[in-house]
Amino acid sequence: MDQPTAAAAHRSVPAAALLAALLTLATGCAPELGGSFGSPGGAGVRDPYFPRLGNGGYDVTHYALDLDVGPSAERLSGTAVITARATRDLSAFNLDLAGLDVQSVTVEGRPAAVNRAGTELTLRPARAVAAHLREGRTFRTVVRYSGSPLIVKDADGSEEGWLRTDDGAVALGEPTGSMAWFPGNHHPRDKAAYDVRITVPEGRTAVSNGEQVSRRTAAGRTTFHWRTREPMASYLATVAVGRYTVRRTTTGGGLPVVTAVEPSAARASAGALARIPEVLAWGEKRFGPYPFSSAGAIVGRPGDAGYALETQNRPFFPGPPDIDLLVHELAHQWFGDSVTPASWRDMWLNEGFATYAEWLWSEDHGGASAQEHFREAYADEANWAFPASDPPGPEDLSRPPVYGRGAMVVHRIRQVLDDDAAFFGIVRGWLSEHRHGNASTAEFTAYVEEKSGLDLTELWDTWLAGDGRPDMGPDGRGAAPR
Repeated sequence: MDQPTAAAAHRSVPAAALLAALLTLATGCAPELGGSFGSPGGAGVRDPYFPRLGNGGYDVTHYALDLDVGPSAERLSGTAVITARATRDLSAFNLDLAGLDVQSVTVEGRPAAVNRAGTELTLRPARAVAAHLREGRTFRTVVRYSGSPLIVKDADGSEEGWLRTDDGAVALGEPTGSMAWFPGNHHPRDKAAYDVRITVPEGRTAVSNGEQVSRRTAAGRTTFHWRTREPMASYLATVAVGRYTVRRTTTGGGLPVVTAVEPSAARASAGALARIPEVLAWGEKRFGPYPFSSAGAIVGRPGDAGYALETQNRPFFPGPPDIDLLVHELAHQWFGDSVTPASWRDMWLNEGFATYAEWLWSEDHGGASAQEHFREAYADEANWAFPASDPPGPEDLSRPPVYGRGAMVVHRIRQVLDDDAAFFGIVRGWLSEHRHGNASTAEFTAYVEEKSGLDLTELWDTWLAGDGRPDMGPDGRGAAPR
């Protein structure tokens, strides 16, 4: 997930306060609505930390977002075309959207009634489109909206959503901020493909995920079209608007690498960004094939955000990254972006593996070994505040146990196997089996035991889920499982 800058701790979770604080509104109605067909889809998927995040009853397959950004990026007008498949017969369904005003909604071309309560839009389609909302059928929803996008305050005090910069804005969404700039099913378990068109004043650049399809200028406005074919969780979607310098290169294997850098950060960023192909090649040796069709980075100013974030295809960095931060966020392309957590409680799978990637990079490039990093993490009291797999609340999702203790769990698996070929084989197999999908902690622990042939109950009970600090063992490697 996102990596902190300077001495700041890793970013935390969303706006629980915002979710409760927004006022209830109504946004119009339409003829020929309602009826007895189906049942409501459900507001929220009961995530342990954000129970009303996401929505039930359907699965989004594609977002087409058409965004028009004002001169100061203070205002946004958008049209979201959401293609989804019903997972049960629906009489109504919900979308997550924070703050922005809704002008109209249609489902399969017919006006739909819209009720709003906080961040929940409840849509009740016309009876005439009921056949399109049967289980297994695909339907299309169009939402037109506008307003001044919100800055969402996380439980730990950090900010996400639509963050204004000196010459534009950057949209960052972990864990709930994406609902501040487009309506959707904003839980990590509903991944989709994206087409994003951003219209900005001529002279500004708009960067998003995936690959740039086109760029057109007319009447003093430029429209950039970006496309993401591989499934993406909405918290990994980004838009960056500003006077970025965009550079396109390829790796030795032909993978496109797109970097967008704020000019004042260009010189200081050049060395790290030039190493992206090297880091990706190293990652492929350790973790298996790179999972996406392009790579790169977005580098803003230090004040643009208080953290880096693993936005899919090209992570965002607030200022020039060092090599450890670059390795961490690029490792997330495998851990978190391709294999995405089933719920926010599973975030240690993202952060533990990305942190361990830093340890491995150090080990493979003449720095401290993973074992030395393990010892240092073990000695750090902050890593034992709570179990990595069970943060007490949303404000704790980006605290040290999720990162450092999560990485220690990964290292303990490697120690217990005592066979690097077997360990990395399991890691690569896990990533391959769940490529572009979602996975939970229970699925991970079961997979490791199945592939290793070992009962690792004690390892999970002590290092991953236990209270307090486990015994390091007589050899300093960690007590062996019984």
